[in-house]
Amino acid sequence: MRPPRQDCPCPVGHPGSFRPAKITPGDDATRPRREEYARAAATPAAAPAARPRPGRHPRRRLQPGAGRTAGRRDANPGLVHCTITGFGSGAGARLPGYDFVAQAVGEPTSITGEPGGTPLKAGVALMDVLTAKDATTGILAALRHRDRTGQGRLVEVNLLSSLLGSLVNQASGHLATGRDPGPKGNRHPSIAPYETPACRDGQLLAVAVGNDRQFRGPARALGAPELAEDLRFARNEDRVQNRTDLIKALEGRLASDAPHGWTERLTAASVPCGPVNTVSEALELAARLGLDPVTPVGEGRVPQVTSPLRLSGTPVAQPFAPPRLDEHGTALRTWLWGPSDAPLPPRM
Repeated sequence: MRPPRQDCPCPVGHPGSFRPAKITPGDDATRPRREEYARAAATPAAAPAARPRPGRHPRRRLQPGAGRTAGRRDANPGLVHCTITGFGSGAGARLPGYDFVAQAVGEPTSITGEPGGTPLKAGVALMDVLTAKDATTGILAALRHRDRTGQGRLVEVNLLSSLLGSLVNQASGHLATGRDPGPKGNRHPSIAPYETPACRDGQLLAVAVGNDRQFRGPARALGAPELAEDLRFARNEDRVQNRTDLIKALEGRLASDAPHGWTERLTAASVPCGPVNTVSEALELAARLGLDPVTPVGEGRVPQVTSPLRLSGTPVAQPFAPPRLDEHGTALRTWLWGPSDAPLPPRM
């Protein structure tokens, strides 16, 4: 409920990069009368979402729970309410939730980086993104329940649980063996070559060879078909066991060209591969592939990344500029206090 600071000393695009396609009244639920706005919003709105620290909810008197939400549910039994916290609403309720800390205590940092090196976080606030997607899934499930029963639901997600759910093979490997995985750099723990061997001038090429048949492709494209017949490399388990020798053999041949040259040749041989791109290069690649990755949002405003969703028959509404403080305040307050069947303010 608190609007973003306009004087935030963040890099250009950081606040706006994750607030596209929103409208905001610029109100703060901690101020007098602002709570009334929040409660009014809960009457017509389908799924209000909040991300406060649960321990601060009592101050706002908007926290989840039968006692506090009863009034809003009386006004709108179909209310779908979503809360996003760092560590849940139980014993971790008073712990502040920040992506960086969640990555550290939830394990991804310990498996990211080179063996023996400093543990590293992901390059973006990945846990925030994953948790938001889990929240979206939960809200959609609750809306489907409401379609069938007319009853809303409280949806709760938290950074730590979303993080643990995303560990996939690393978590299942630990549960199966009792051993903690460690960092392996860009190498896959059980597939080879599935990593970034060096090409000319040490430039890296991402190669993902998932099976023995696929391995014959790069061996031929590199002019060394005998590698696929070498008993050290013929089967995936052998390649994993002899990974050091394998990468040395591959890099000896990859050194003759740059990653982009090898990408063309290996792709022609149906080998999944690609250079390690910068952000600008990734956007250029998406544009060349016809994915239209960037959406203009108005003169003088920072463009936004296009929605990744594509729906047949009903085009996805693309992002517009993140709102300035109270940019939509008048229209939203008019809607909140208007008739219950009044439509939401149009996209601005």
